[in-house]
Amino acid sequence: MKIIKMKVSIPDNIINDILLIVKELNKNGYECYLIGGSVRDLVLGQAVSDFDFATNACPEEVARVFKRVIPTGIKHGTVTVLLREKQFEVTTYRFDGKYIDGRRPECVKFSKTLDEDVRRRDFTINGLGYDIHKEEIIDFVDGMEDLEKGIIKTIGDPLERFGEDGLRSLRACRFAAKLNFEIEDETFNAISKTLNISRLVSAERVRDELIKLLFTDKPSIGFEYMRNSGLLKLFIPELYNCYKVNQNKYHLYDVYYHSLYSCDAVSRDNIMVRLAALFHDVGKVATREGENDVDCTFYNHEVMGARLVKKLMIRLKFSNEEILEVTNLIVNHMFHYLDEWTDGAVRRFIKKVGLDNMDNLFLLRLADRIGNGMRKGIPAPINELKKRIEKIIKEENALNVKDLDIDGNIIMKEFDFKPGPLVGRLLNDLLEFVLDNPEMNEREILVSKSHEIYNKIGSEFQRD
Repeated sequence: MKIIKMKVSIPDNIINDILLIVKELNKNGYECYLIGGSVRDLVLGQAVSDFDFATNACPEEVARVFKRVIPTGIKHGTVTVLLREKQFEVTTYRFDGKYIDGRRPECVKFSKTLDEDVRRRDFTINGLGYDIHKEEIIDFVDGMEDLEKGIIKTIGDPLERFGEDGLRSLRACRFAAKLNFEIEDETFNAISKTLNISRLVSAERVRDELIKLLFTDKPSIGFEYMRNSGLLKLFIPELYNCYKVNQNKYHLYDVYYHSLYSCDAVSRDNIMVRLAALFHDVGKVATREGENDVDCTFYNHEVMGARLVKKLMIRLKFSNEEILEVTNLIVNHMFHYLDEWTDGAVRRFIKKVGLDNMDNLFLLRLADRIGNGMRKGIPAPINELKKRIEKIIKEENALNVKDLDIDGNIIMKEFDFKPGPLVGRLLNDLLEFVLDNPEMNEREILVSKSHEIYNKIGSEFQRD
């Protein structure tokens, strides 16, 4: 064990809460230390969002010390202490039984020493404890040395660690990207040897790790480790298959690296656009035509890509809203604006993409150009399109059926219709009319126009 004297910087808005938790447990005869990722990030001077504690007090004893406690993971020794609006996880020292499902131990036994608790954790840099009163780092596993070297290394035998929990391999790749560290060779080599365990990780946990990776400054670091270890082929074959798929003379990189660099180019505060940038060209694998790398084509790759990404995101248990948002960006990212577009064409473009998605589509287009390696910035025609969209929005022209000065109830009353597809068809045709003639968006005009439209299409519905 090594003790390193070190004062870390804890935000003023939380330091008193941390001191209180440690003080109350100490006062009742128990040890209590900050532990894990929070200590790692404090040492590195990075922002910390979650502060976790380790103690030799069992969950019931912690619950007796604090008035407000939630038994969030009591079976595994974890309770959540509530202090005003904040929550803190306090976990009893423990050691794990045998892992039988590649994710969780069959049993957990409480321990009385911090040493035993640390040695069941994943990586040395996550095995540091901190005594906040003595201002000392407690290091049983040479985690401080690995922090200084900038390496990710398992605690103990990497084959054993990864063989216990298949998620740890993904976490290693994510930490490499988050910290801009290298994965130590023996640790990295063990990832490909334990893919059978990684395969057991649930789709939800893979998705969560993917999202966390996208929150790092350079996700490409993590994805490269995933590709080289076999994890990418296992979990995201659609992206893996883009490797060495060469593009034409307008691109510096193959489809895979172009996708990674496009993803890096998006702010980490916009995860949906980062996902779209990462996957926007996966359809190129199936649509590539031409043997010549200079002039090969990828017609309709955006349509194919949207289909593939929908299946991918369903597989990884993304929500329907997230799937719709990402695939909408992908299927529309190849738009080609010309000065000849009429105002009606611009309105139809807005209707197709969705006004709420417009800013993100332009961000994706910018990232696509940055990831290209040969171009920078948004081209002048797209800037002109943005100005025209802003003008149309300012004029408050109808862009959706709900913007019309008429609705389904008025249509049904006018024609004595019952609810049905004919009402929707009339409203959509009226919208098409208004997109080209925004000044005609008045109730009386639209009622008259609806009769004209009905005279043309009504027979289609009567035949049905």
